[in-house]
Amino acid sequence: MVLTWKNVTLRYKQSHLGLLWVIFKPLVLVVIFMLVRSFVGIDSGDVPYPLLTYCALIPWTFFQESASDGVGSVVGNANLIRKIYFPREIFPLAAIATKLVELGIGLVILAVMMVWYGVLPSWTMLWAPLILLLTVLTALTLALVGAALNVYSRDVSQMVPLGLSLLMYASPIIYPLALVKKKLIAEQAAGEWSNALYTLYSLNPMAGIVDSFQRVMLQGLQPDWGTLMPGMALVLVCLPLSYAFFKQAEAYFADVI
Repeated sequence: MVLTWKNVTLRYKQSHLGLLWVIFKPLVLVVIFMLVRSFVGIDSGDVPYPLLTYCALIPWTFFQESASDGVGSVVGNANLIRKIYFPREIFPLAAIATKLVELGIGLVILAVMMVWYGVLPSWTMLWAPLILLLTVLTALTLALVGAALNVYSRDVSQMVPLGLSLLMYASPIIYPLALVKKKLIAEQAAGEWSNALYTLYSLNPMAGIVDSFQRVMLQGLQPDWGTLMPGMALVLVCLPLSYAFFKQAEAYFADVI
């Protein structure tokens, strides 16, 4: 808790806008997405497009920034690691916990937007905490292995944010997942590779997370388990492996860092 509060205060201490950046950044992205949509035309169904994309950005932004900060968390606290011993996984966990503050603000803005667009809440919102928990586990999986590797090669802290920026386009952020299903499953747009490509697409845990979050928050629908389960299974398999790798590498952090 102390380390989390320290991260929050340091992040916004010298910022004039402070936590307003939490509101500003996703709203700017929504505006950019709307401009892109005006050229290519993206069907958002019955949900207003700005609301749909902002809802998608809530779990995505949390995942992207949590994982990126988590990867750099061990190196960023090198002075503590050299002084005393304590479980090093605290650093990635604190980095992710810091982003929970911003996640809460994002959810408040989403509620305001839902009121503005007249989208009524539904009991399916009760699924949201489970979906967000899966988002935390996904970020932690990447943060643990990335933080360990970053001790030995600082390039990792540069590669992960770049890779996640590219991964955003392989996640239903700008476009709804229904469009991917239509193109690959219904229309077989990639020919004989269509089903295989959709299977590969669904292995991205954030694809199922984003789609399910939109469904439960905006559409009054339950999560699409067929879409959510492949990524969830991948995370549940990789998280213990990521943690084991981190603990094995941990013994040499103080010598290398």
